[in-house]
Amino acid sequence: AKGAEKKLKLKKFVSCETCKGSGAENPNAHKTCNTCNGSGQIKKVTNTFLGQMYTTSTCPTCQGEGRIITSKCNSCHGEGRVQGEEVVTLNIPAGVMEGLQLSVSGKGNAAPKGGINGDLIVVIEEEAHPFLHRDGSDIVYDLNINFADAALGTSVDVPTIDGKARINIPAGTPSGKVFKLRDKGIPDLESRGKGDQLINVNVFVPTKLNSEEKELMEKLRNSENFSPTQSKEEKSFFGKVKEMFS
Repeated sequence: AKGAEKKLKLKKFVSCETCKGSGAENPNAHKTCNTCNGSGQIKKVTNTFLGQMYTTSTCPTCQGEGRIITSKCNSCHGEGRVQGEEVVTLNIPAGVMEGLQLSVSGKGNAAPKGGINGDLIVVIEEEAHPFLHRDGSDIVYDLNINFADAALGTSVDVPTIDGKARINIPAGTPSGKVFKLRDKGIPDLESRGKGDQLINVNVFVPTKLNSEEKELMEKLRNSENFSPTQSKEEKSFFGKVKEMFS
C-alpha cells in the first residue's frame, strides 16, 4: 500500500574474485581461437541454384569469445563465476499487486567468463490482512453491527491502512449499506490517484434469545415502525411483473 525498501539476501552465481570473472589463471593464460581467428564467428558459404549463400554462426570452439583459455582458474575451473551470496536492495513502489514482476537489471546470476549478468526478477505475493481485503485499488472492510445500533445509529472505529478512522452509522442503516472513505485505499500504479476504502455493513441477527429478549421482540413485532413497507418504485415494479404474467 505504501511501498517499501527490502534487503534481499540471494544465493546465486557471482563473479569469481580470483580471476575477476575471466576464468583464466592469469591475464596471459589465453590464446587466439584458431577456428575463428579471434572473431568469435564462423562464416559458411553454400552454393545453391540461386547462387552463393553466406551464413554466420557462433564459433563452436570458443563459444563466440574469440579466444581460448590455456590455463584455467583454480577457483572457478575456467567458468569465471562461483556460487555465492549477494545482498540486493529492492525498492517496491506503492500500489504493487499480487503477481506483479519487478526487474532489477544486472542483479541476476553472473554470466560465465565475464559475460553480461542476468536480471533479478521478483514476483510480488501479498500477505492476507486479518480484517481488510483488496479489490483493485480499493480496500474493503466488513463491519458487523447489532440490530440496536443499526436502528438507533452509532459511531464506530474502523481499521484502515493508515490506522483507525471513526465513522457515523445513521439511524435506520440497513444490512448491505456501503460507506466510502475517499482516498483511503491503495495508490494506482498507472495514475497519481488513490482508491477508496469501502465499508460493508452487516446487521447481526441473533439466533438465540432468552425469555426476556423474546418478550421484548414480541412487543416490537406489532409496532408499525417494525413492519416493512413497500416503496412506490417496488410497487410499480411488481405491478409491471404482475401485468406481464396476467
